[in-house]
Amino acid sequence: MRRLVAYFVIGLSVLLGGGSLVAFAVFLYAGSFGLKFPGLSHSGTLCLDAGLSMLFFVQHSGMVRRPFRQRLARFVPEEFDAAVYAIASGVALAVPLVFWQEGTPVLTAPGIFRLLFRILFWLSLFGFMWGGLSLKSFDPLGVRPVLAYLRGIKPRNMPFTARGAYLVVRHPLYLFSILMIWSSPDLTTDRRLFNIIWTVWIVVGARLEERDLITEFGDTYREYQRKVPMFIPRRIR
Repeated sequence: MRRLVAYFVIGLSVLLGGGSLVAFAVFLYAGSFGLKFPGLSHSGTLCLDAGLSMLFFVQHSGMVRRPFRQRLARFVPEEFDAAVYAIASGVALAVPLVFWQEGTPVLTAPGIFRLLFRILFWLSLFGFMWGGLSLKSFDPLGVRPVLAYLRGIKPRNMPFTARGAYLVVRHPLYLFSILMIWSSPDLTTDRRLFNIIWTVWIVVGARLEERDLITEFGDTYREYQRKVPMFIPRRIR
């Protein structure tokens, strides 16, 4: 039964967590999936989109904070913590993606500029992958701790190390996510709203995350903060 539960959790994490990430990339590249609620005014459409975004923000940022994780540990084994988080985040992300409402056109990039925006998206996507590969412990779906649990192995606490993309900026995954968000050549009122509030959320989330990292790694992370910029590489500065 223990093994069945573990494999079931892994399957849900891959299906919901991984599937929502793929759907998010498609959304950023191609726009909303076209589901429309009849009778919504333009302002009502934007309010619904903002509300859907806030639901995801609350779940995603709330569950990753230490106090919530400590309370969750009373009910969920530590090894399943990251996978449960990936499952919950997958569901919370799927909701705004599926129910997102389109607004009205604002700007459309013509000709060569449209191509440049598309190139920016793919470069940012590859940059995101580079950032993930730069982390030895990168496991966005929380699969590794569950597999270690099945093998009877206690996962080791990873020391703080910075390499690859993390020698350029402290938050490459967030940086490339922001670039992908702003890479659409077609700007509509709903996409403008999306770009602004999701960018603000990412920046605020990065600052909150750094508080946790300072708590965990102390002076080691403070020294890293002094040496490596948060989002903008020093050479570009």
